[in-house]
Amino acid sequence: MKKIILPLIAMSVLVACGGGGSKDEKKGELSTTDISENPDYKKGLALIAENDCLTCHKIDEVLTGPSYRDIANKYAGDAKAVSYLTEKIISGGTGVWGTAMMTPHGSLPKEEAEAMAKYILLLKK
Repeated sequence: MKKIILPLIAMSVLVACGGGGSKDEKKGELSTTDISENPDYKKGLALIAENDCLTCHKIDEVLTGPSYRDIANKYAGDAKAVSYLTEKIISGGTGVWGTAMMTPHGSLPKEEAEAMAKYILLLKK
């Protein structure tokens, strides 16, 4: 009986600690990406920090305007999102996220507004 139980226990331990767990961990590693190394992320983050964006927006908090994460999730998968958000950043607007008006940033170059839009869209979950 001991000759059967000990090998079964050993096999159970090997199976429990071996293959199954490592496959799940590898899948998690493949699906997790570090966006902080993305050039669009770096450029957009720097531009947002230089401008007045953080007065009304935070990554995960709703302030005067929506959170960047909410914006990213709303427009995820939309092929026109970058151009739409670029235009919104420059011309401002109201009504999409409630009654608060987004201040226009007309003096902001289009390339910079586009970099900000790309950064925001990278924050989707």
